[in-house]
Formats: sequence, structure tokens, C-alpha cells
Amino acid sequence: MVKTKCIYEPLDASDGYRVLVMHYWPRGVAKDKIDAWEKELGTPPELIERWKSKRIGWPQFRREYIKALKGQEDKIAELAALAKTRTLTLLCSCKDAPHCHRTILAELLESPAGSPSRR
Repeated sequence: MVKTKCIYEPLDASDGYRVLVMHYWPRGVAKDKIDAWEKELGTPPELIERWKSKRIGWPQFRREYIKALKGQEDKIAELAALAKTRTLTLLCSCKDAPHCHRTILAELLESPAGSPSRR
């Protein structure tokens, strides 16, 4: 099972294995609040900037984020395999979960293909 959560939300026993998926470490977060940091799965900073400045819409953001994951297929497969045996919670600082890369990544991890190269 794959869940998503804002890193600033309280820790919960049901979170299982907590993975931070951001390029930069979030302010005020202790390292013991996560189990792994996969910064390569975070959104490229220039893509975040284009999204937040409204120069691109959500469909284009989604396409470009998936494209940015090229080369991370092994890491994605590893997390997808882990999610089949235990709960995996993807974390980042974004408060808008429906419009956050962690939601896209969760969908990839739970998809049968499980890899951005197959989309």
C-alpha cells in the first residue's frame, strides 16, 4: 500500500516506511521523522517554479515530472516492491496533495507497469 502525506503532518504508526521525496530537506524536520530520503524522486526545482508561477498546467506538470523520473526506474521498482510487503508513505512539504508530485509517484508505484518508462 502506498500513502502520501505532507511531511509537516504528525507521525502516525500507520505510516509504515516513510520516504521523503524532495530535492531539498524541509525546514524544521528532524531526520528521525523519516526512514529514507530519495531526493532523486523529487520534482526538479525548475519544474516546481514553472508550476507555482502558473506557466504550466497540471497535465503538463504531470508529463514533465514523469519524464524527469527517467533513469530512476530501479529506485521506483524497489519502492514498488517494498509497497507490496508493507505500507509506504511518500512525504514532501506540499499541502495540496491532489496537485503534488508525490501523488503521481504513488500512482506509478501502485500501477501494474510500475515504471515511468512504460507510460
